[in-house]
Amino acid sequence: MKILFIDSIHPYLHENLEQNNFICHYDLSSSKSEIKNKICEYHGLIIRNRFTIDSEFIDKAKNLKFIARAGSGLENIDVAYAESKKIKCYNAAEGNRQAVAEHAIGMILSLLNKLNISDKEVRNGKWNREKNRGIELSGKTIGIIGFGNNGSAFAKILKGFGANILSYDKYLESYLYQSSMQKIYENADIVSLHVPLTKETKYLVDKIFIEKFRKNIFLINTSRGKCVNTKDLIKKIKDKKIRGACLDVLEYEQSSFEQLTKNKENQDLKFLSQSENVILSPHIAGLTHESYLKISKVLSKKILSKFNR
Repeated sequence: MKILFIDSIHPYLHENLEQNNFICHYDLSSSKSEIKNKICEYHGLIIRNRFTIDSEFIDKAKNLKFIARAGSGLENIDVAYAESKKIKCYNAAEGNRQAVAEHAIGMILSLLNKLNISDKEVRNGKWNREKNRGIELSGKTIGIIGFGNNGSAFAKILKGFGANILSYDKYLESYLYQSSMQKIYENADIVSLHVPLTKETKYLVDKIFIEKFRKNIFLINTSRGKCVNTKDLIKKIKDKKIRGACLDVLEYEQSSFEQLTKNKENQDLKFLSQSENVILSPHIAGLTHESYLKISKVLSKKILSKFNR
């Protein structure tokens, strides 16, 4: 089988595939149209975020057997159309779940303990102890929305902090800390999103969603930017219904997930970047040195289990 890599991936994947008699080619520079013109030569495609695999592209891939994405989501692939053409679609959510979980913990601990603020102040010669008094995670109730790979890994770490955990997943029948959304609305101090971006989850967190919570809450989003309506979030930060937000992802990311729009006058981004109640990171929750290798190992195992006959 001939495999085309169009994104840089940990070399473990292509090395392991080649050891099992797959032929691996790289093309990290050609345009989408150029790759579309030659994709018919390949049986497998390895992608990360470079471009969208749409129905037009898939129609050109006459011999394609699988598409593997080196990441947790598949939203840049028309999965339904690919599967209608008998093309298997693989992701590697198992590979970065620990990284995402630890990043979420790091963000909320930094926010609750005002570490970013106090670090800047100390560097500037300010010693404000009372102003930077923190909040303990222990004893707080955390509502986890989505209990797949990332949500369950997050819960496992949270358990060691003595936090109360409530989880909700519409698509699972039985799982740990299972709760209704109503119970989360009633009890949560912190809400963490661990859901893919779909038509159902786009703008899941909006004004209506936020107002359902009895308490003023902290929000963590390490899933996808468009799961949160930014304008509604900002309104609720301003009126203190949202006490603080940890955002590894933003609504205004481009499809590559690696750059924000070039509109420097975006007032929403300006507010978030200047707010002391917000912690931001550039979509790196799943990017650790360890997950870089793990993702390739997960994809290798999935591909070889199906196609190494």
